[in-house]
Amino acid sequence: MDFTRKLSFVVFILCVLISLKKKQADINRRGCVASDSPPPLQAPPSHRKLQQNDGGENVLPEGIRYDYYNESCPSAEQIIRSTVQELYEFRPDVAPALLRLAFHDCFVKGCDASILLDPTNSTASEKEAFPNQSLRGFDVIDIIKSEVEEACPGVVSCADIVVLAARESVLVAGGPFYPLLTGRKDNKEGSLDEANRLPSPQDHLYETLHKFQPKGFTERETITLLGAHSVGTIHCSFFNERLFNFKGSNAPDPSIDADSSQNPGMKMDYEGPRKDFGTLYYRSLLQRKGLLFVDQQLTSMAEAQVWVQAYASDLSLFKRDFGLAMMKLSNLHLLNASVGEVRLNCRK
Repeated sequence: MDFTRKLSFVVFILCVLISLKKKQADINRRGCVASDSPPPLQAPPSHRKLQQNDGGENVLPEGIRYDYYNESCPSAEQIIRSTVQELYEFRPDVAPALLRLAFHDCFVKGCDASILLDPTNSTASEKEAFPNQSLRGFDVIDIIKSEVEEACPGVVSCADIVVLAARESVLVAGGPFYPLLTGRKDNKEGSLDEANRLPSPQDHLYETLHKFQPKGFTERETITLLGAHSVGTIHCSFFNERLFNFKGSNAPDPSIDADSSQNPGMKMDYEGPRKDFGTLYYRSLLQRKGLLFVDQQLTSMAEAQVWVQAYASDLSLFKRDFGLAMMKLSNLHLLNASVGEVRLNCRK
């Protein structure tokens, strides 16, 4: 009798396994995904086809692809990843610094490392633009470049290092991983004039949307990208006027909670590093605690506030959208070998 029960149990287990295997095969054939599973993070076609050829067809610049360094420098991305992680352990400010550096680079003439160029006697630098004078992280890029050059001399562009380092910064800060094309080339010059027109922390919402729209970003994507303010420290110089003399009124901005003035240098991830990347930022806006005017403006329009509320309550949704928006930002106006170069020194 014991043998019969054991045999029945074995047959039952085999039937369950066969049933599960058949179900999985059916799912694989149909490409089904559970309704509550987040969609896979991948770039839509418009993110992969970035520039137009003479016939008006959208195509990638020559040489831009995933795993570009797979043969020429297979350790490149791992070197960048490990260097950012090591630096972050004793210097957490590298994460917001590198993320902001990538935005200021890509928003001006595309992701071409032009932000890294030092001024010369004959050439101005984007570093001299007013919005860029508070940028940090240039020394971190130098460290990463030195490590990569030691492994693969003259192969990896500074432009790729900037966007890859920004991605690793997002990861160490608790944000999402997102795949990136590589093979960018470095620009030989920058644009001081365009750098002076970067979005400002003092912009109204309509001004912010107006500046992002020519770069191809929708209202939703713009709101998503501002979630990068989830990390870093906002110093009083960026919001002092809102606290004490908003628009020359000798009074605080009515849209800001008065309690926010108690900490003039405020960490955006005030609940601790890697905690609720994104959602904490949007929740603070709903509580009228957005220190930057541009941030609190996201609740000034009903259409924008819808996304603020959505991201404040749904971490998975925000991380998915943020990853896609960062992919799009990282793919702005890529240079190929016929136009750009691979700098040995990112500053020159």
